[in-house]
Amino acid sequence: MRPATDTIRTVFVATIVFGAIASFVNPVWADEGGVSFWLPGLFGSMAATPQQPGWSFAAVNYYTSVSASGGIAAAREVTVGHLNATANVNLNVNANANADLVLLVPSYVFATPVLGGQLAVGMMGVVGANNVGLNGTITAGVGPFTVTKSGSISDYETGFGDLYPQMSLRWNNGFNNFMAYMTGDIPVGEYSSNNLANIGIGHSAIDGGGGYTYFDPQAGHEFSFVTGLTYNLVNPSTDYQNGIDWHLDWGASQFLSKQFLVGAVGYIYDQITPDKGPLPVLGPIESRVIGVGPQVGFIFPSPSVQTFLGLKAYAEFDGHDRPSGYNAWVTLSFSPMPTSSSSPPPMLTKSPPHN
Repeated sequence: MRPATDTIRTVFVATIVFGAIASFVNPVWADEGGVSFWLPGLFGSMAATPQQPGWSFAAVNYYTSVSASGGIAAAREVTVGHLNATANVNLNVNANANADLVLLVPSYVFATPVLGGQLAVGMMGVVGANNVGLNGTITAGVGPFTVTKSGSISDYETGFGDLYPQMSLRWNNGFNNFMAYMTGDIPVGEYSSNNLANIGIGHSAIDGGGGYTYFDPQAGHEFSFVTGLTYNLVNPSTDYQNGIDWHLDWGASQFLSKQFLVGAVGYIYDQITPDKGPLPVLGPIESRVIGVGPQVGFIFPSPSVQTFLGLKAYAEFDGHDRPSGYNAWVTLSFSPMPTSSSSPPPMLTKSPPHN
């Protein structure tokens, strides 16, 4: 028969473990906070085509609604006095998140070629609101003893996000267009490791890759894809480090006239290395999601400024260690008018690569 002191000690340890989890669990998945540096769907059609030299500006209204149940991972490593959490953890949790953000992107395209291509630089800022809710049951057990707690918590935050410097080079050869880009995260946005909802992501990151666009202006056929990798630095507030992320954005369109296009868009997002820092009992965490949907675009020419209005939406599936749902984008961009009738239409996100 187990001594009373051993029984008390076991119950005490189970209570501490559960208390740590209940106090520190966030409704998050791989990529801490459920939010990756890269925003899937950022690129679309005409991504690699040359732009008009000079200043451009894009405002993008991004709305997303996602949810998940079960398999919820801790936002950061759960430790209480360096307690080795070996308890069995069962999470029966439902989570919902809604974000309404505006991406503001001024950029400048240089007229003088660089390495035989067209250089563009820019900076993206983010402002908006994020609403996150979590409800369900968390159970922790040590040996024959279990502790269960049910309830719900929510958080709503508004403010400014991080800053995202960006640079790209584009080359054109007939119908074929190529692009190389680099971007990163300056973590100055609204963020607290104690919040369920944040506007910033709380850590730095660097991302780079390339893209291709096939565009036949006579026939109006177009297809684009952009792929890249993200390396995330450690979140200094939580000692949590997201894994290396791979992403692929694509778009295909048909110009029905010089001012109107229709088509489809999609993305694949996949972590290729696991996060570092989640609760060990949860095992390796690697997120994945796929999205696909329709798009339409309108070009409004004027004597000096070309205005572009684009709408696209994605339905997500095959989500793993990450919430999934749907997202919608409305892009309004302003750029210099083409200098000749042979110049291609503007890209759907009229800015260099950004997140």
